Amino acid sequence: SLQNMKMVPVPEKAYGTFFEGDCYIILHTKRTSRGTAVDLHYWIGKDSSQDEQGAAALYVTQMDSALRGNPVQHREVQGHESETFQSYFRNGIIYKKGGVASGFKHVETNMYNIKRLLHVKGKKHVSATEVALSWDSFNKGDVFLLDLGKVLIQWNGPNCSIAEKSRGLALARSIRDSERGGRAQIGIIDNEKDCPDLMQIMKMVLGERRGELRDAIPDVKADELQKANVRLYHVYEKDNDLVVQEVATRPLTQDLLQHEDCYILDQGGFKIYVWRGKTSSLEEKKAAFTRAVGFIQAKGYPSSTNIEVISDGAESAMFKQLFQRWTEKDETQGLGKVYTVGKIAKVEQVKFDTTQLHARPELAAEQRMVDDASGEIEVWRIEDLQMQPVNPKTYGQFYGGDCYLVLYTYLRSGRPHYVLYMWQGRHASVDEVTACALNAIELDKKYGDEAVQVRVTMGKEPAHFLAIFKGKLVIYEGGTSWAQKNTPEPAIRLFQVRGTDEVNTKATEVPARASSLNSNDVFLLTTSQVCYLWCGKGCSGDEREMAKMVADIVSKRDKHTILEGQEPAEFWEALGGKAPYASEKRFQEQITHYQPRLFECSNQTGRFIMTEVVGFCQEDLDEDDVMLLDTWEEIFLWVGKGSNTYERNEAIASAKEYLKTHPAGRDLATPIILVKQGYEPLNFTGWFNAWDPYKWSDGKSYEEMKNSLGDMSAIAEIQVDLNNISLNTRTLSMTNLTGSSMASASSEYKSHFNHSDNNSYSNSNNYNSSSPSLVSNGEGIYSREVLMNRTVDELPEGVDPTKKECYLSDADFHDIFGKSKDEFYQMPKWKQQNEKKQYGLF
Repeated sequence: SLQNMKMVPVPEKAYGTFFEGDCYIILHTKRTSRGTAVDLHYWIGKDSSQDEQGAAALYVTQMDSALRGNPVQHREVQGHESETFQSYFRNGIIYKKGGVASGFKHVETNMYNIKRLLHVKGKKHVSATEVALSWDSFNKGDVFLLDLGKVLIQWNGPNCSIAEKSRGLALARSIRDSERGGRAQIGIIDNEKDCPDLMQIMKMVLGERRGELRDAIPDVKADELQKANVRLYHVYEKDNDLVVQEVATRPLTQDLLQHEDCYILDQGGFKIYVWRGKTSSLEEKKAAFTRAVGFIQAKGYPSSTNIEVISDGAESAMFKQLFQRWTEKDETQGLGKVYTVGKIAKVEQVKFDTTQLHARPELAAEQRMVDDASGEIEVWRIEDLQMQPVNPKTYGQFYGGDCYLVLYTYLRSGRPHYVLYMWQGRHASVDEVTACALNAIELDKKYGDEAVQVRVTMGKEPAHFLAIFKGKLVIYEGGTSWAQKNTPEPAIRLFQVRGTDEVNTKATEVPARASSLNSNDVFLLTTSQVCYLWCGKGCSGDEREMAKMVADIVSKRDKHTILEGQEPAEFWEALGGKAPYASEKRFQEQITHYQPRLFECSNQTGRFIMTEVVGFCQEDLDEDDVMLLDTWEEIFLWVGKGSNTYERNEAIASAKEYLKTHPAGRDLATPIILVKQGYEPLNFTGWFNAWDPYKWSDGKSYEEMKNSLGDMSAIAEIQVDLNNISLNTRTLSMTNLTGSSMASASSEYKSHFNHSDNNSYSNSNNYNSSSPSLVSNGEGIYSREVLMNRTVDELPEGVDPTKKECYLSDADFHDIFGKSKDEFYQMPKWKQQNEKKQYGLF
C-alpha cells in the first residue's frame, strides 16, 4: 500500500483487506505453458487522494519498466475491480474505513474490541464493505455480518440465494480463522423467527428495527450486448495534439494492430484496453495510462471504468479473445504438432493413442474425446415430429433435410454413461429442429437424466462424433432419407473426403462442379455409370485408403482412381467443364484460443449477464447454477443439481446468445454440450486441474457447513463476553445468558455458541477477562492456534504432544476434522496419524 507516497509492504495476513482511504499495488505472477505471466494492478480506494493515485500510477510505470514492459497493467477502482483481480482473493475482499495509518496496528493488538457491520455482496466474487451500524444499512437481498470481535452474526436477507449465503459463510469463517486466530463464534440468522437469541444481540447493538427493510439492490453489471460492442481506436500525436481515430468494429482481426503504434480497444465502455506496439516510442508507451484515462473522460464513461494496458507480444488471454483469430509465432502445441508461420506446408497430425485418455484427462479435453469411441450406437430420425429408428445398415449416413438423434453408450468404471447427439440438417424445418430437442429431453429422461446432450450442426461435427462412425460418416447435402421421397436422387454427386483413419474421417457432399475441388483432398465423383476417386496432389496414402472405404458406401458402381492432372475428359464433362479450384497447400495455423473460460450464467433479470470465474477450478462449479465453459471449439453448459427449472430451460438459449454476442464474431454452429452435475464426461473434466469425481458426494453443502459450526450435544451455557460487545448488562440479565433460558434457546443457536470463547471460565460469572488466557475451562481445553503447527517447546505446560487433538473443544475438533472425537478414535491408528499430520496436530 502507499503511505506518505511511499510503497509499504502489506503483511500477508491482511491480503484481501483494503483501506478505502489508500491506494495499493498488487504484483501477481503465474506460470503458464508459455513461461510466466505477470500482472500489475493498482487499486484506488474511494477516499484516496489525487496525489496518492498519481503516485500509484507512477510506481506502476517504474515497476513496468523494471520488468521490461512485460506485465499486463490494470487500473482497479474500489467496487469495480476486474475479474482477474477478484480471482486472487477467493474468500472475498473486505473494504475498511479510513487508511492504514489509522487502522492496521490497532486492529492487530486488540482483536476483540471490534464492533462493525459488513455489507456482503456477490455470489461468485464477494466483497464486504463496512457500513453504518444501523438497520438502515440492511436490505432484503444481501448478506450482512455483524462483527463483534468474539462473535460474528451472519444475517441473510430473505431474498438471498444459497450461493450468496455460502460465500458469506466462507467470508465469516475466513475472518474467524485469519483475523481472530480461530477464536470467534459464528451465529447464522437465516430466518429471524427461528433465532430469537441472536436477534436479541442484534437489537442490543443496532436498536429496535422500525419499519420495513429496504428491497434488494440489483447488481449493476454489463450485459453481453454491451460487452459485444468492441471498437478499436488508433492513438497518435499530431502537432502536439492527441488524435484518437476509430479504426474498426467487431469482428476485429489481429492484423489491425501495427507494431509501430498504440491502440485503444473499447469494450462497450465496460473495459478499456491499451495496446502498446513493440516499436512505438517510449513516450507513447509511458503515456498509455494517461491516454486511457483521457479517453474515458472524453467518452463520458464513469471514472471507475476498468483499464488494462498490454504490451505487444505479452497479451492477456482476455484481450486475445476479443479477436476473431489470434495466432502466435512458432508455437508448439499439444501432441507433437508444430506449426511454423510463413512456411506453407501441410502439417501431418500425429496420431494420438486413445488408450491414454483415462490416464490423461487433459488429453481428452484437448482432443475433445469422451472415450476411445468403442461404445454402442443407436440412431433415430425425426419423422412427423416423432423418433423413427434408423436401419443400422445405414448408420453414419445423414441427410441435410433431416434431424437425427444419436445415442452413444459407453462403460466407465463398470457403469454405463450416455452421450446424446442432436444432429440438425441444414435444410431441416424449424419444427423438426424443435421436435429433435424435445425428443432428446424425453430420451434423456428415460436414462435417468444422466445423458450429456450435444447439439451438432451439419458440417460442424465434433471429433468424437466422427470417431463413433469408424470412418463411415457421409453427409448428403439435400433431401431426406426416407423411401417415399419426392425428388429423385441427383445423377451426378461430388463428395469431399477428409481424414486419415477411422477416428477422424468424414465425407461431405459438395456442389458437383470443378470449383469445389481442392488439391489437398480426395474427392468422389459418382455418376450413373462409374465412381471416380480423384486424388489431389497434397493427399496422403492414408487419406486415399479411407476414401476407398467411403466410396463403397456412396456408390455401387465401378471405382476408378484418377490422379490430379491426369483426368479423362468424361470427368470434367460430368462436372460441367474445367474451372479453377483451390490448389495451394492447406496451412494449419495455430490459433491460441486455448485458454478456456468459465462463466456463471444468469438471465433472470431479462438481461443476459455472465460473471467470469478467472483461474477456475472444480470448486467454482456452483450446485445452484448453470455454468458455461467456453473452450472455443465447443461450448459446455454445466447444470448444477440445485439450479432452477428456468435456468435449465434457458441454458441452450443462453449459450446461443453468448455465441451471437461474442465480440470475436463467433461461429453460431459451434457445438453446444449440456453436461449434468455428477455425470461429467472426460472431455469436460479434462479442462479442470485435478478433477475429483467424488467431490459431489462429499463436498459440504451450505446446510452442512452451517451445522458444522458447533457441536449440538454438549452445550452447557452460552459464553459471550458481554464487556467486549459492550452490551448493557441491565437490559439482558445474567440469568438470561447463562443457565435458565438455555432450555428454550434454539438448539441451532446453542450449537453456534458452544465454546464461543475459549477464555471464559466454566460456571462462573467472571466475564471480565481482558486477554485470552490459554485454559478455557477446568478440563484443559485450548484454542486451535495454541495447538496447531506447534513444536513440543511451544506447547502449553502439561499438554501431551502425542495427543494434541484431545485438548481441542468439541466444536473446534468437529470443525477441523469434520467428525466427532468418538468417530475419530474409532478409525485405525494410521488413519488418525495421517489426519493429524494433515491438520498440523501430529
